[in-house]
Amino acid sequence: MWPLISSQWSSRVDPFTELNRLQRQMNRLFDTSMHRTADYPAVNILGNESEIRVVAEVPGMDPDKLELTVNGNVLTIEGERAAEPVDEQTAIYRQERGTGRFARAIRLPYEADNEKIAARYQHGVLTVTLPRSEATKPRKIEVKS
Repeated sequence: MWPLISSQWSSRVDPFTELNRLQRQMNRLFDTSMHRTADYPAVNILGNESEIRVVAEVPGMDPDKLELTVNGNVLTIEGERAAEPVDEQTAIYRQERGTGRFARAIRLPYEADNEKIAARYQHGVLTVTLPRSEATKPRKIEVKS
């Protein structure tokens, strides 16, 4: 009967340790390239005649590391999520939470009043309230005869 690990491996390198190390390296490689999709962070966009609210899921983020910009009618949410430190003795069996830089541009139905935009972060949820610019609000025009 053949042993699972022959004596030649026991004196050199444990193949399972090497496989775990290789898996960690591959996970890091794919985390920086494949998990960055245009759909992150997931958002809900709600609005009415006077304002738009963008609610984004960004769990585990430091709110100081989120960058929000508004240019015309486009809101951009940018940030970076740091990877959890893992020592060489720990095997990663599944890693679905993405790490690294992300950016999401969201086209709004109208321009916002930049002076009145507010953002808050609570329990992993970012809520950005964008009041509608007066210049873009519909106005009734009187027809003279």
